Amino acid sequence: MNPILQVQDLTGGYRKKRPVIHNITFTVYPHEMVGLIGLNGAGKSTTIKHILGLLQASEGSVRIHNQTLEEAPEAYRSSYTYVPESPLVYEDLTLWEHMELTAMAYGLERRVFEERTAPLLEEFNMKDKRDIFPQHMSKGMRQKMMIMNAFLVQPSLYIIDEPFVGLDPIGIRSLLELMVKMKNTGAGILMSSHILSTVERYCDKFVVLHGGRIRAAGTLAEIQRQAGMEGAPLDDVFYELTKDGDR
Repeated sequence: MNPILQVQDLTGGYRKKRPVIHNITFTVYPHEMVGLIGLNGAGKSTTIKHILGLLQASEGSVRIHNQTLEEAPEAYRSSYTYVPESPLVYEDLTLWEHMELTAMAYGLERRVFEERTAPLLEEFNMKDKRDIFPQHMSKGMRQKMMIMNAFLVQPSLYIIDEPFVGLDPIGIRSLLELMVKMKNTGAGILMSSHILSTVERYCDKFVVLHGGRIRAAGTLAEIQRQAGMEGAPLDDVFYELTKDGDR
């Protein structure tokens, strides 16, 4: 089985002479959820920005379906959706108009768009909010809007950054169920989160970033061995791997 996402020897950041991340290598396969975890400032967001194409690597490469952004920009960008930590919205568009815009950007047929929107609005309890503007939404409702737009597309790769911030318990459950559903249909998911109990329960593999480098990577059993803590929960393994702060 070929990987959906390949990050290979990635070094980069905001300035070429001062990289934030160093030699980052990992993959995301179909039917796989990978947890990207680390302390604040470990390099998680920088890594994600390189994958999204918002930053240019000084060394290494990022490939989606074995193509780089430079080689096939349209195919690369259409292969993933992104849920940011802080909702990014158009203040003069309603929830429904945001979803219509997303559908047009990804080339969804109107029939497919309408088939997918109804269950998403139902799942996230937003049916009565479809015609309101973001300024009348709570942060949690805005986050639900970001999630619905991402899952409307049904791409092969989901990149999800701290998705639970602002969500109520029912919204968190709905998101997790959707991620499992999409994973089971063959999608790959890269999720960054500080809620390690949830990451441990739902993710198949883990990438522990520390000081801009990979401290450990693999299944829970593999990173337990790398930390010398076989059988320990992810919380304890993570603490052992990162207890020296940002050094």
